[in-house]
Amino acid sequence: MRKLQINGLQMNVLVAGEGEPVLLLHGFPDTHEVWRKQIPALVEAGYQVIAPDTRGCGESQIAPRVADYHRDQLVDDLRALLDALQIDKVRLVAHDWGAVQGWLFTLKHPERVERYIPLSVGHPAAYGSGGLAQKLKGWYVVMFQLRGFPEWLFKAGNWWFFRKFTAFPEEFASWKATLERPGRLSPGINYYRANFDLVLPKAWPKAKVPVSGIVSTGDRYLTIGQMRDSARFVDGPFRYAVVEGANHWLQVHMPEKVNPLLLEFLK
Repeated sequence: MRKLQINGLQMNVLVAGEGEPVLLLHGFPDTHEVWRKQIPALVEAGYQVIAPDTRGCGESQIAPRVADYHRDQLVDDLRALLDALQIDKVRLVAHDWGAVQGWLFTLKHPERVERYIPLSVGHPAAYGSGGLAQKLKGWYVVMFQLRGFPEWLFKAGNWWFFRKFTAFPEEFASWKATLERPGRLSPGINYYRANFDLVLPKAWPKAKVPVSGIVSTGDRYLTIGQMRDSARFVDGPFRYAVVEGANHWLQVHMPEKVNPLLLEFLK
């Protein structure tokens, strides 16, 4: 683990292995640990893995304001991280809110991305225009806008609602241990508060790099359609794979299916 100063905040970053760099980005409510079942396989395959706790998450420093989690700040964090590590170009792999950041970084800095592998989340234009099915699956984004309410709701009754919301007992103990620390729950929710307009249809540029998406049939929050329809917003090779039976955290739930896809797409 390394502690790096990135845009005025201390960022906790795992760097492992040698070879072509692969940047792994986690989402909510995770840390870099969500990639624990991929990192050894990537290192063994000859890649250098960079896996940060993004701002406010895990052991990275908390930024105090909601505005500190606006997508412009998040994208600039990734640029500054690569600069700090003296890396010109990466293979980018990202999940959930990390995938949102990955898309936005790819759109703004295509020269820094050799190829992009988003898990679960499609291009912002495909997500925003994902139709009623996606809007219903993403209902919680609206609830997250209520300052203080989701924090109270998640923690109430020994995190009862949080456990029902995530429905993934394997991860609950580590999530709780991380998020029950003072000030650690709000930052992840602030990603949604600072970027609420992402749920709305909007004109976005097309991705200029090869994109290979991975989605799962058991995702409670995202439709397969918003990944499939991302093909319309990629100027270059696009494909996607579906992992049958996996939940939203497909890289943890079914690494035996995700890792071979990931290694194939990275090549």
